[in-house]
Amino acid sequence: QVQLVESGGGLVQAGGSLRLSCVDSGRTLRSYAMGWFRQAPGKERELVAAISAGANTYYADSVKGRFTISRDNAKSTLYLQMNSLKPEDTAIYYCAARSSAFVVGTKSSDYGYWGQGTQVTVSS
Repeated sequence: QVQLVESGGGLVQAGGSLRLSCVDSGRTLRSYAMGWFRQAPGKERELVAAISAGANTYYADSVKGRFTISRDNAKSTLYLQMNSLKPEDTAIYYCAARSSAFVVGTKSSDYGYWGQGTQVTVSS
């Protein structure tokens, strides 16, 4: 069973970069479509980026051209490279897994497995 642990969050100045990682300790990540979500205080959780088992990707309009999602199935690890960060990117970032491996899900309800989250704070 997939067991997800995120890392890589922190405090960064606007314009800076961070790379988030999400490791599946169950080593089954290759069998799932994966997504990165974020939730800012007082706001709903939203999809940032997603990748299918076949490496098809989806990005929210707000991060296109700045964020890149990727996966390393051999390491059972999902990544989110975040460049040109803005204060509005401040949120808790969660990785999630979807059993329908070859279909990118865009809603929280599409994903059945979640990590505990990692805080990203972008200062102006």
